[in-house]
Amino acid sequence: MAYDPIFSDAIIFASLLTLLSIGLTLTYITTRVPNFAHASFATIGMYVALVVTHVWGLVPYVAVPIAFVISGMVSLALYTFILKPLIRKGATQAIQMIATLAFDLVVIAMLNISADYIVRTTQISSREFTLRSYDLEFAGLPAIVIVAPLTIAILAVTLHTMLRKTRFGIAMRAATENSDLAETVGVNIKMVYSVSWILGGGFAGIAGAMISLWFEGDPNFGPLLIPSIFAASIVGGFLSIYGAIAGGILVGLTEVLGTRFLAGEFGAWLIAYRPLIPLIFIVITLFLAPKGLAGIRWSRLWRHGARV
Repeated sequence: MAYDPIFSDAIIFASLLTLLSIGLTLTYITTRVPNFAHASFATIGMYVALVVTHVWGLVPYVAVPIAFVISGMVSLALYTFILKPLIRKGATQAIQMIATLAFDLVVIAMLNISADYIVRTTQISSREFTLRSYDLEFAGLPAIVIVAPLTIAILAVTLHTMLRKTRFGIAMRAATENSDLAETVGVNIKMVYSVSWILGGGFAGIAGAMISLWFEGDPNFGPLLIPSIFAASIVGGFLSIYGAIAGGILVGLTEVLGTRFLAGEFGAWLIAYRPLIPLIFIVITLFLAPKGLAGIRWSRLWRHGARV
């Protein structure tokens, strides 16, 4: 039986959506503001990969650490120069959320300018591009099929270790649970929040650099990802890193494989309605489990199921 590429689509998309969901959750637990510019940080990573591959002539994976740094710095700039001043002035969550949306429009504009500049100076296609042909091969499969889930596994273990075993991780958990109390015991809240935003944006950059090895890159790619990223984070509970991992995997696999199943049952015309799947996830979660998977008391459900 031939290998169906749809499984590669599902594995890669779910892995990278998980990475984006973790990043969004890291930023949300600090300021409690949904960052609508988060997906465009991933687009930055896509263009870093394009430059590294086409302009520098290097292996696309070299772009991963570079994308982490650049997207992390852009994320930090959003927090430092826009959100922090608004917070000091007592701006509401709604105002701060609109500010992230405005910042996103600026980032998208800069990405479009950069794409045009790349075309003029290098004659390289910088819109609707893909780097699939530049990927390595492992066990007869594109390396990204292995690298994407492996990256999630490594980062999940690293985050778990950092949050549970290091002083900084303990300080981060204390700052997000009760910032006033944490500050009174000597936790540097500003530093913790800044690092969280760097990590959140950096993870998005990593996801973007790897996305370009499978999906088409474009300056306007970010807004297309927003429903899926928010659905993954909301399903996960929005305040839990572990929930973000579970939500990313669940939403990512369902979005790809669910669309394939429905298209097979009812016709290919349903593929165009794939963006509805994350929206359905959001609606169902908000109605049935507003705190997401992380807020469900699984032990109680398990005991109840055992009694039944």
